[in-house]
Amino acid sequence: MFDLAWLIILLPAAGVLINLFFGPKLGDRRVGYMASAAVALSFLVAAWYTLRLWGLPAEEQVHTVTLWDWITAGSFRVAAALLIDPLSLTMALVVTGVGALIHVYSVAYMEHDEHYQRFFLYLNFFIFAMLILVLSDSFLGMFVGWEGVGLASFLLIGFWFDRRDDSYGYYADAGKKAFLVNRIGDFGMIVAMIAIWSAAGSLAFTDVFEAAEHGAFTAGAATFVCLLLLLAAAGKSAQIPLFVWLPDAMAGPTPVSALIHAATMVTAGIYMIARTHVLWHIAENAALTAAWIGALTALFAASLALVQTDLKKILAYSTISQLGYMMLGVGVGAYGAAIFMLVAHAFYKALLFLAAGSVMHALDGELDIRKMGGLRHKMPATFRTFLIGAVSLAGIPPLAGFFAKDAVLLGALAHQPLVYVVGLFTALLTAIYSFRAVFVPFFGQPRDRHLYDHAHESPSLMTVPLWILAALTIFGGLLNLPFVLSLEKWLEPALGAHDAPGLVIELIALTLGILIAGFGFVIAYAWHIANEQWPRRLASSVDSLQPALQNKWYVDDFYYERIVLPLRRFAGWLATAVDQKLIDGTVDGIGRITLGAGDRVRKLENGVIPSYALAIVLGVVILAAYFVFSI
Repeated sequence: MFDLAWLIILLPAAGVLINLFFGPKLGDRRVGYMASAAVALSFLVAAWYTLRLWGLPAEEQVHTVTLWDWITAGSFRVAAALLIDPLSLTMALVVTGVGALIHVYSVAYMEHDEHYQRFFLYLNFFIFAMLILVLSDSFLGMFVGWEGVGLASFLLIGFWFDRRDDSYGYYADAGKKAFLVNRIGDFGMIVAMIAIWSAAGSLAFTDVFEAAEHGAFTAGAATFVCLLLLLAAAGKSAQIPLFVWLPDAMAGPTPVSALIHAATMVTAGIYMIARTHVLWHIAENAALTAAWIGALTALFAASLALVQTDLKKILAYSTISQLGYMMLGVGVGAYGAAIFMLVAHAFYKALLFLAAGSVMHALDGELDIRKMGGLRHKMPATFRTFLIGAVSLAGIPPLAGFFAKDAVLLGALAHQPLVYVVGLFTALLTAIYSFRAVFVPFFGQPRDRHLYDHAHESPSLMTVPLWILAALTIFGGLLNLPFVLSLEKWLEPALGAHDAPGLVIELIALTLGILIAGFGFVIAYAWHIANEQWPRRLASSVDSLQPALQNKWYVDDFYYERIVLPLRRFAGWLATAVDQKLIDGTVDGIGRITLGAGDRVRKLENGVIPSYALAIVLGVVILAAYFVFSI
């Protein structure tokens, strides 16, 4: 039934190959259309198999499709195989569905870029690698996709590697920063795979989970493995302390921000933890650690989003905060809720990033909200879609963000009330910065008349994907309603059943969520639209935090001074004392000794016959003496 599921992965790969070899002949627009069609067809295949899986009983909704034997080395065997189940297909639908819309948007957004073909090659390659990550049936196959999206992210973040500006510095450095920080997380993944194979004798998910259920992992071993997996997830999904790469990653083109850093790559760590939930059930301490890391990451990033003036950086810190919510969800065992939030977040955050790209496109690359104002009159479609995304992000019902965020917070309230309190306060900050990002650029009077006069609405190739994502954002919350679809119920064959909290707890969580989001809207409106003083007096009570917020809590400074500079000094010492003096000195010394010895030996070959005769006589005497004395 699922023998052709490999087409989901093959189609984006085909897009890469066709555009690689025939791109110059096709022309820019056709390259964009070809890349978009490859991802759209992949989405259709994934949707077809989802419908076929939907009709099966729950116990028959997990299938492994083996393609070939990949690695066989003694007792170590890994097959190239796909795991087709509700979780993998849900992720595939998100990757290809949102990815296809972003590809179409990029056809117009990148039309004047001289490296148009290269951009779509990288974009298709990213989709290909991400599908390997979510569809592989083993840790090793997932790791291949994991590294593939890391490479694609590096290439796309540093796409304009020859540019620099005051906000991001050299764009190439942003790509290198993302690459290096993610390598720290990858170390955790590699060591975790070694530990898993040592305990279970396999890296296939089904084998590992079956072994775990039969006691192959003690609580200590499972905790060790899960903490390593948490390190990997912290790198890929931008959690404390490895979140610093994601804000700088906004140096890449805006479609890259929407695809990689909102909808897909950064959610890979959340997916990985949800996929390995069997191990996390054993490692309760590791799960609690993940929940607290998620809660603190959400709070930390939300506080920084409050003071950003770059529109994309507001959304970048918002992404980190939302990823913190997802990590909180998997940490408290609300795996279905976390995946639901992952799906909903893909809709509204991709929408927000693409709408920000539309603003950037209209203002010749300007992203400083302090220079904007009144743009809703010039860009009505962009404004309306951005507003829909912001309302969803703020958690206002009945949009998708409300249902998703509160599903996660409901799980926290039921299992870790203190974590819930942190998450609820973060929701207030989220509502404030969400509406600030709407009110400052789109309302009020123009702050830069030249920018305002030249602003214009984006072409339909950019606005149509915005409206589609806006519709998904509006109606996406229905995906998890019991009487419509219930995504959490659909995911149970892959994630297991979840305990529903009581009705009283659910009503409390929903009520508090609505009140908090509403209060955040009131604060933002009073500050930025009504120009009232009480929000400023409220903010002045924490003025002592302003320098820390402006300097991103000094985390980047700490890393630079305590890690980067010492490593540079150590590298400089290695370059001079070890490389130049020891290694080069040794090699050069051996060369000088050889040359000196050659000079001296060369003098024996002087062409003077008496010298040769004397040498022969001396040789005869030495040989004679040797034989005489050896008798």
